[in-house]
Amino acid sequence: MVRWSEHLALCADERRAQGLWRVRRTHHGNAALRDFAGNDYLGLAGDPRLAEAQAEGARRFGAGARASHLVTGHLDVHDALEARLAALTGRPRALLFSTGYMANLGTLQALCDHNTQGACPPLIFQDRLNHASLLDGAALAGARSRRFHHRDLADLERLLGRTPAQSRALVVSDGVFSMDGDVADIAGLSATCARHGAWLMIDDAHGLGVLGEHGDGCVGRMHGVDAVPVLVGTLGKALGTAGAFVAGSHALVEHLIQFARPYVYTTAQPPGVAAATLAALDILATEPERRARLASMIRRFRHEAARLGLPLMASTTPIQPLVLGDSQRVMAWSAHLAKRNLRVGAIREPTVPRGQARLRITLSAAHSNDDIDALLGGLADCQTAVDIRRHREIDA
Repeated sequence: MVRWSEHLALCADERRAQGLWRVRRTHHGNAALRDFAGNDYLGLAGDPRLAEAQAEGARRFGAGARASHLVTGHLDVHDALEARLAALTGRPRALLFSTGYMANLGTLQALCDHNTQGACPPLIFQDRLNHASLLDGAALAGARSRRFHHRDLADLERLLGRTPAQSRALVVSDGVFSMDGDVADIAGLSATCARHGAWLMIDDAHGLGVLGEHGDGCVGRMHGVDAVPVLVGTLGKALGTAGAFVAGSHALVEHLIQFARPYVYTTAQPPGVAAATLAALDILATEPERRARLASMIRRFRHEAARLGLPLMASTTPIQPLVLGDSQRVMAWSAHLAKRNLRVGAIREPTVPRGQARLRITLSAAHSNDDIDALLGGLADCQTAVDIRRHREIDA
């Protein structure tokens, strides 16, 4: 029998040999660090108004919620936040979850779990580039799952056309794809689902607060609950706090309250976080210039990057992937940028397919023109100093 310690050592050795070992880095509030790796798209995570709202929420309600929402943990601040999120997205109801991962796990499990499916086994159809939480949610539900080619409505149409008439079908897609930065065709997905009697679920984690006329995301009020019955959003990206929600009809939310295990059996969100999120929603509504500035930063960065010949993907969102292909090259560029106090995400397999390793550059309304200049200068230096050095080492 293999000892557990030996198994762990073998797994670690294999991951290191593949050049895929992940390392956490502790950051100590370095004022010189320019962060192009996080998801704080509107620059709200460090806003003192959110910090004060969170502190006041903790003073009023306590540091923690003390229990799950269904016991004693559902406070009036949670209720107010759910109502505001429902209004922002144009839905009748919204339901808070502790994290986006839990929201996706709980929703898919509750909708497709074999214990609640009745006589009609559910089928899940997912975009190939969906977030890991959506893939894991389908696995947790134990439902049959098929993946269609990325943003390929014809492939989805073909798969849905083969679905037995007595089955329930759920089509699932990211709104903004977290590693590529492109946006799902919400109208096309909705129309395809309507033709086949399927429901559509969109995880708009990276669109909420950024896209839409009101910062309501790529779904929001433009595509109502009939077009997108299941809408997931997160609070820890553009809104700068933590947690997530699912928005939809009264029937959907009540179903999740009854059957979504990650909701039923988890302590409710800390009330201070809910209070801070309400403050973030106030800022989102009253300071549209933040989104305008972010859009300006994206346009400027892409224009200057094109002049440098950098291989950016076709993204108009804050996520700007720079595909370098080789994992070692990605790590070398990332390390060189870090020496210049530029933090950029280095993404390798299995997060992205083999051969598509990349720098995942993310932009924020909090970035200044000097920040963008520093990033562009660092990337230009990587093209010369880093790549030339690597080629010499390979030739030697």
